Order: sequence, then C-alpha cells, then structure tokens
Amino acid sequence: MRYSLYFIIFFFGNITVAQHHFEGHIDNERWQNDIYLSVIEDYRTLDGINDEQIITKVKSDSSGFFKFDQNQLDINQKIYKLHVDNCASFNQSGNHFDGHCTDYSDILFIAKRTDSITFPLSFDAQMFCNIVSNNPKTSAFIQIDSLKEDMKFAYSEFRSKANRELNNKKWFKTLQDYGKDMDEPLAELYIYAFLSDRGNQLHSYYLEDLKTNSYYDELLERLQNTYPNSSYTKQYEEELTSDKFIVFSSEEKSSFNWSYLWIGLLIASTLLNLWFLISAKKKKSQQQVDATAQLTRQEQNVLDLLLGDNTNKDIAEVLFVSVSTVKTHVNNVYKKLNVNSREKLKSLFSK
Repeated sequence: MRYSLYFIIFFFGNITVAQHHFEGHIDNERWQNDIYLSVIEDYRTLDGINDEQIITKVKSDSSGFFKFDQNQLDINQKIYKLHVDNCASFNQSGNHFDGHCTDYSDILFIAKRTDSITFPLSFDAQMFCNIVSNNPKTSAFIQIDSLKEDMKFAYSEFRSKANRELNNKKWFKTLQDYGKDMDEPLAELYIYAFLSDRGNQLHSYYLEDLKTNSYYDELLERLQNTYPNSSYTKQYEEELTSDKFIVFSSEEKSSFNWSYLWIGLLIASTLLNLWFLISAKKKKSQQQVDATAQLTRQEQNVLDLLLGDNTNKDIAEVLFVSVSTVKTHVNNVYKKLNVNSREKLKSLFSK
C-alpha cells in the first residue's frame, strides 16, 4: 500500500509540474556561450532582441551543448525565440533593451510547456529544417521562411513593374493559402505580420487586398476560436479594425475630394510660380515624412484618426482601447511632432 501511494504521488506530481525540454548546440568559437529564451507577446517585435521579452538564459558547455529544462512556459502555445549574440559584455543589458546588437542569430518557433525540442548543430537558418519536436507546429515559421525565400527569388528574376504586380497577386494568395493549410493560426499571423508590415513593399497591396478579401476576417475567427484570450488575438483584432477604418474612410473621402483638389491646383497654377509650387510641395512632404518617422505604429494610427476629425472617444472605440490610453497616445504624438493642438497638427499635414 505504501509503495502504491509513493507511485501515485510521483506520477501525478510529475504531471502537475510539466516541463519543457529544449536542447541543441552552438558554435562556441562563433558566439558567446549565453543562449537566451524569449517569449514574443507582440508579433510586431519578432525581429531584433529585446531584454523585456527574455524569460531565461543558459550557458553552453565546452562542446557548445545547451539545455533548457524548466517550467516557465505557458500551457497554451505561444511564439518563442532562442538567440545568441556577441553583444559587448559591459553593455549587454543595454543592447538587449534597445535591440541594437547587430551581431546575433535567432530562431523563432511555436511551443508550449510540455514540448521537447532538439535543435540542430548550428544557428544557420537552413539547418533548422531538421528540428526534432513532439509538437508538429514547432517548425511552422521555418517552413514559412523557406517559402518566403522562394518568393524573393521570384521577385528578383525580373525587376519590372509588371513582374512585381504579377508576383504581388500570386504570392499574397500563395502565402495565405499556405498558412491556412498548416492549420495553425499563429503561423497565419506570422504571414500576416510580414504582408502587412508598413516597411514592406507589399504593404500597399495589403491595403488594397483588405478592401475585398474576406481572408482577414476568417483569420480573426480562427484566432478567436483557438486563442480566445491571447494577446495575439486582441492585437490582431485592434490592427484589423484600425486598418479597415483607415482604408474605407480614405476611400470615401478621396471620392469626394479629388475634384476639388484638381480645381485648386489649376487655380493655383495661374497664380503661383511653378518653381515655387514644386519646391514648397517637396519641402512639405519631407517634413511630414521626417515627423511621422518618429511615431510608433499605434501612434501613426492615432494620427490618421486625428486628421480625420475623430474625437478621443471615437478613436478609443476604433482601436479598442481606453480613452485615457488615447489621451496618452495623443500627447505623445503632439510631443514628437512639436505641436500643442489639433489645429496645429492639421496645419502641419495640410495639403
């Protein structure tokens, strides 16, 4: 009876304290022997390194072997990252926090608390196709990155506008269908983050695609069903709502305002010197670019809504945040653009 009791305690004790087990090797001659494990709660921060996302770190042994054997991971699947770097040791914390260490290598993967994963013998991207895991979703990002490499080759084969337009349509659907077939919304979210990135040349196509493609609403439904209370779902819903509002609002306003703009230009051309007009327009455009480059993505969304004559309450409803949060963003926008009122803000971005 005593031995049976010991067995029950041992067996169920191990179940309740489920641990993840990650192991692999790094090149100690190439990298410092610190290996960092981070959790990615914001899918817009997949690139770079950030001290605020690091869960823990281990050191590799003399052969380069490392192992994470703990229980800090969530029971539900999330996006994680392993990275190594050569940040200067005297300023490593600062480098991580600012993300300024350029000499680093990382691997993004999907995991949960009970996963066991063995990584290959290097941090070279092509080697990670050989990841061994009890979770079939672990290497989803690696498979997507491989497809993105094929996409880059297709774009570079012929550098022409016709080729770009053809590939935009083809690869948008290819990537979206590929993610959907993986049956993992986090993998689809990884693709969405790539296609909708403001710094990506495909961003303008994404905005056009958003007007007619039901895929984005379907992805939201899949995220809500699979990860109903996650930060990923809430962030995606806020971004999708904001982008839709801006896209359709701009479309309605443009249909009304373009005729007035052309009339104004024709009248102005008879009154103003052509050289002065072109010079002033270029200067104004550069000022706007320089000013908005300082803003975060959410501050840019707030700016667009402010310029559309929306109240703080309207903006809060569109972005699904509190009015106090909107006020904080508005103050940050004012500070970064060196204005102190909506009137001056509109004047800065006036046509």
